Amino acid sequence: MIPEPPRLPALTRAEGAYLDSYLQAADRLGRANPARAERTYEALRSAQALVGSAIALRDALTRMHRNGESDVHSATLARALRALDGERRTNRLTLPPLSGPEGI
Repeated sequence: MIPEPPRLPALTRAEGAYLDSYLQAADRLGRANPARAERTYEALRSAQALVGSAIALRDALTRMHRNGESDVHSATLARALRALDGERRTNRLTLPPLSGPEGI
């Protein structure tokens, strides 16, 4: 039996848009990561799409600010990121582990 995923905490619409656009940008940036990319065309397409993700991220944060949501509730948003598989999705942003004698 597959374990039930963690429940998503209650979020405002703007916080939900913030998380969605952040993860979308992370996905696209991860596909363009020079330490993990396999094809230049895939990395190029991801970099081109990243512009739209950055705009969506900016717009979500602008909405939060205009709605009077001046504080980022990091612990709650971190729980939501984990529920949305954020750890796996942001893993491609890092360098791969060292392997071999030269560290390559």
